[in-house]
Amino acid sequence: MDNATLEAMQTSLRGPVVGPQDPEYRQVRSIYNAMIEKRPAAIVRCADAADVMDAVSFIRDNGLELAVRGGGHSGPGLCLVDDGVTVDLSPMRWVRVDPGARTAQVGGGSQLRDLDHATHGFGLATPTGIVSMTGVGGLTLGGGHGYLTRKYGLTVDNLLAADVVLADGSFVTASETEHPDLFWALRGGGGNFGIVTSFTYRLHPVDTVGVGITVWPVDRTREVLTWYRDFLPQASEDIYGFFTLFTIPPGPPFPEELHGRKVCGIVWCHTGDPDRTEDVLAVVNEPAPPAFHFTSPMPYPALQSLFDELIPTGYQWYWRGDFFDRVPDAAVDVHLKYGENLPTPLSLMHLYPVDAAAHRVAREDTAWSYRDAVWSGVFAGVDPDPANAETIKRWCVDYWEEMHPYSMGGSYVNFMGQGEEEGRVRATYRDHYDRLAQVKRTYDPDNLFHANQNIRPAQQY
Repeated sequence: MDNATLEAMQTSLRGPVVGPQDPEYRQVRSIYNAMIEKRPAAIVRCADAADVMDAVSFIRDNGLELAVRGGGHSGPGLCLVDDGVTVDLSPMRWVRVDPGARTAQVGGGSQLRDLDHATHGFGLATPTGIVSMTGVGGLTLGGGHGYLTRKYGLTVDNLLAADVVLADGSFVTASETEHPDLFWALRGGGGNFGIVTSFTYRLHPVDTVGVGITVWPVDRTREVLTWYRDFLPQASEDIYGFFTLFTIPPGPPFPEELHGRKVCGIVWCHTGDPDRTEDVLAVVNEPAPPAFHFTSPMPYPALQSLFDELIPTGYQWYWRGDFFDRVPDAAVDVHLKYGENLPTPLSLMHLYPVDAAAHRVAREDTAWSYRDAVWSGVFAGVDPDPANAETIKRWCVDYWEEMHPYSMGGSYVNFMGQGEEEGRVRATYRDHYDRLAQVKRTYDPDNLFHANQNIRPAQQY
């Protein structure tokens, strides 16, 4: 982009347009994953939907590359594009709650912490992720799962409407009654169809929840994971627990003698009476005596931000994921092997439940195609030191490759990593892919929105 083009963009938009020559450029282009090093020619910090419309038209008319940034939490760094333009929605952080209707409208640049804070004041919430710094946009468009999923479904199951800027620069609202084909595609199809400037969600009564953290020595992984795979799918929908392999961090609530030890564990959320959480989770003694077990009532936003300090912005990340409908004994052995060989203190594996309420939505109702999955798994190498980037990547890829034969073939699109083959996108959407490609042809025939896990317009393949 030459200076004249950059200046023309700056004069046509309300929000600032930041280029490489500006002192704030380095800070503005920083994202959650420090492993990503990309240099956009400009970052457009949109003030409102009108700015987004003008930015899209300008980028399209000048033949520039386009990426979209919401919360900047994209693992493979899809919110930046070398030598192109990042449409940055982060200034659009706002939430309006209608407590009577139990809905919330949320700006496209908002993070989960913004949504949780606003809704908690009314004793309400909607299912989202487990890290409060995550952007609502990327999480929602990929499907969205977290602590409330077994009780209230996926994030997209609670999406009522979305305001969208399309590739031609026009603005539409997508819902069950307006542009229903687009609305279907947005619920799991990623950022392929436009830029969502606001989301409207259904809310549910959620206030204080029961929180539990249970850990066992990593060498008890066989007993614990075998028990967990059988226990959780038949448990009450008020009980959510994700299984994890990790290294105990220094600091509370963990006792000092456990710091630095490799463990397997379960992080629990109980949406029933929080005073009964200890009794409900007494079952944790069944597989083996825990090395540590903690329960406490906690405001829901506090649970959502519980792990934020452990994995702040600016670390090296490499992750991959897969869906699973079973965890056979051979897969348990693979988890034990890689849990005993975590490459760095922050590297981890999580198995998130996506059953119960999420299974009650018909497969054809949304673009999310794995309604028969029971778990969404992620393998993540994490470390603050760039010198360890290859080490954590190799551990992640090796782990994923050994687990993939036990998977259902596709992944939660938000857990797809850097450099994965195009066929992985098709595997993620299965027989929904062709329908998504038709919607893409309708709303983005020239594939302007391709800095994502891309679905090509139908006529291009």
